[in-house]
Formats: sequence, structure tokens, C-alpha cells
Amino acid sequence: MAPNLKSSKAIVKTCKDSLDELKAINICSFEVEKISSFTSFILVASGTSGRHIQSIADKVTENLKDKKVQILGTEGTDSKDWILIDAGDVIINIMSEDSREHYDLESLWDRSPK
Repeated sequence: MAPNLKSSKAIVKTCKDSLDELKAINICSFEVEKISSFTSFILVASGTSGRHIQSIADKVTENLKDKKVQILGTEGTDSKDWILIDAGDVIINIMSEDSREHYDLESLWDRSPK
């Protein structure tokens, strides 16, 4: 079954609103369905501390559940550096600035012309 792009974009909007609400830093989104077999969108954002990262992840999860979006999994909740939320067609990465710089997900997923 092909992903529903309209519903994927609605999930991205919900996530971005949640990230904005809790003051996530440098929010980036990438439409990757043409280059990825497992998701349609990747979101990357930073938090200022382990507590901030956890609060952002909790807010994103809460708002997605309020919209009846199924969370397929969450990784890194014990970490202070990177929490990943799998909402199926949308993967949300909330990272510390150090982890974000180290793993450089933007260069991996950004396929826009330079």
C-alpha cells in the first residue's frame, strides 16, 4: 500500500507545531519517499539539554496520539542525546547539537539541488 501523502503532510505539520511549541532549535524536514523504502518524511530538530529533548519528544508523542496517529516505536528515551519517534510515514529525530553535528543527518537525507 502506497503512503498517503496528504496524511503524511498532516503528521509533519502536527510534529512541526509540537516542535515549535516547545522551542526546538533548527527544525528541518525532508521528503524522502523517492529515496527511502521505509518512510516519506524525516524531521530533525535539536534541544538544548537532555530534559529539553525529552520534553519535546513527550509533546510530539502526546500531540500525535491526540490526532490518532499510531506511534510505531520510540528509541533513545534513556538517552540525553537523541530520541527517535517512528510515526510510520514520518520519522522524528530530536537531538542534542553535538549529536546532530556528529551524525549529520541533513547531509544524508537532503537531496535538494545545491
